[in-house]
Amino acid sequence: MNELTAEWMKVQDKDLLIDEIMDRYGQEILQLAYTYVHNKAIAEDLTQDIFIKCYKNLHIYSGKAKFRTWLWRIAINHCKDFLRSWYNKNIIPTTDYFPNHISEKEIIEEVVIQQEEDHELMSAIMRLPTKYREVIYLFYYEELMIKDIASITRTGTNTVKTRLRRAKSLLKEMLEE
Repeated sequence: MNELTAEWMKVQDKDLLIDEIMDRYGQEILQLAYTYVHNKAIAEDLTQDIFIKCYKNLHIYSGKAKFRTWLWRIAINHCKDFLRSWYNKNIIPTTDYFPNHISEKEIIEEVVIQQEEDHELMSAIMRLPTKYREVIYLFYYEELMIKDIASITRTGTNTVKTRLRRAKSLLKEMLEE
């Protein structure tokens, strides 16, 4: 069962269901939130809030769209709401901490070079405007199809294609500098 169906959600215990949803989508939602806020602690808080919203609104899910698409829509809207919030505009977060999890066996030149390139790419992606950053994230990191991205972002498929093309062009310019 790859997708949670509306019927399954009505039959099952809500608490068991939210555990399943968090297990299945938790890391992806956390990564999505991070692409918006650029801060691990805030992204973790937003992820918790997103799953609370999901839990409270499970009765609304009709099954017309894929569950994942419905959840992503909640997540994206919540992240955008946060970015417009007073808190985000007036509170300065502390520095973010990302430990480096490289085992001693992996410390070779190729790994270091790859990490450096990945870091440069991620930094460039984070500097993109939100509308480009979200389509890059959903397409390349979540491997969603263009029609699903269009549904999540509430835009047309041609708009998604244009944003992907423009985002790649901007990334190329940034990385060539």
